[in-house]
Amino acid sequence: MTSNASSRTATPRRQILKAAAGLGGVAMASALYPLIANAKGGLIALVHTQAAGDASAVDAMIARLKLLGKETGMQTRAIYAKDPSTYETIFRTLADAGAAVIVSTFNEVTEPFKALAPKYPKTQWLQLFGDEMKPAIPNVTTVSYDYYLGTYLAGIFAGRMSTTGKIGFIGGMSIPPLNADYNAFKAGVLSVRKDAAVTVAFAGSFQDPVKGREIATQMFNGGIDFIQTDAAATDAGIIAAANDKPGRLVSCLDPAQYPQGPKTLISIVSLHFGKSLYDEASKILKNGKGGAHLNTGLGTGVVGLELSPLFQKEGDKAVAAKAEKVMAEIRTAQAAILSGALKVPFNTVL
Repeated sequence: MTSNASSRTATPRRQILKAAAGLGGVAMASALYPLIANAKGGLIALVHTQAAGDASAVDAMIARLKLLGKETGMQTRAIYAKDPSTYETIFRTLADAGAAVIVSTFNEVTEPFKALAPKYPKTQWLQLFGDEMKPAIPNVTTVSYDYYLGTYLAGIFAGRMSTTGKIGFIGGMSIPPLNADYNAFKAGVLSVRKDAAVTVAFAGSFQDPVKGREIATQMFNGGIDFIQTDAAATDAGIIAAANDKPGRLVSCLDPAQYPQGPKTLISIVSLHFGKSLYDEASKILKNGKGGAHLNTGLGTGVVGLELSPLFQKEGDKAVAAKAEKVMAEIRTAQAAILSGALKVPFNTVL
C-alpha cells in the first residue's frame, strides 16, 4: 500500500459472485454471460482477485460499487477471479459485453490490462493499487497509495501507547510495499521512543487467521503489548489473540474490523479501497475518460490513522483517554508530512 505500489498479493479482502477457478476459457465465458446479460443502462464491473467476506477491502469495494450503480442507474457486477489463469478471459468477456468501466485490483492484473485495454478503447479500465504504466494507455487509470505514511503515524501512536516498549508488526507477506510499511512503522516508533524494541513477522498469507493468531500469541506472550497488522483477513486471528488477555492492543486496517475487538482494536491505518473505487470510477463516468496515474495518500480521506470509536466506547477508559491525547500529536505529524517538513523514507528492504 504505497506509492511505487508493487504487487500486494492476496488481501482476502462477502463474496457476491464467484468465477470458479480452473474453468477453461470457453467454460469461463459461458459462466459469465448470464451475469452480464441484460446490463441495460451500462455496466460497471469489479473483478476482485482476493476473496470477499474479509471485513476489509473487497467488502468495502463491493458496497461502494453497489452504491455507484444505484446512483447512476447502471448495472454492477462483482466477480471473484481466484485463479490468475482466468483473468484475461474474465476481462475479455466483460469488455465484449460492452462494460463501461472494469475495475480490478493489485499488480497481478497489470499484464492482462496491458494486453486487452488497447483492444477495447470504449471500455475504461481502472486498476486500484497498481504501478504507473509506461507508456501510458489512454483508457487505463492506475491508482497507487502512500500507505507507508499511515504506518509511520501508527508507529508514533504505538510508541506512545505501549507500556512495555515492546511492539510488533505482522504482515501478510514480505513483499516490497509491506516491507516499506514496516520500515516506516518502525521509524515512527523510534521517533518518539528510541529504546523501543520492534519485532516484525509475516504470516505468508493474507487469508490465514490461524497463522495470524499463532504469531500474535507468541508476540504477546513474549511481552509485546501493541501489534500493528498489515495482513487483511489474517488480521482476524491477530485480533483474536489480543482478545485473549487484558492489556493487549492491536491496530488494523478497516473499520469493519472494529466489532472483532471492541476492547482491543484501538485504531486502524486506513486504506479505504471502497472510497477510492467510488471516487475514481465516478470521475471516469463524469468525464467519459480516464487514462492517468493517481497517487493517493494522507489528507485524501483514503489513507490515514483513525481511532476506533467502538474502543473509545467499550475499551479501557484510561487507555481511550490517552489515545485521544496522542491523536493531537498524530495530527501535527501528518501536517508536517503534508507540508514537506517531515520526510518519511520509502524503504522496501528489511
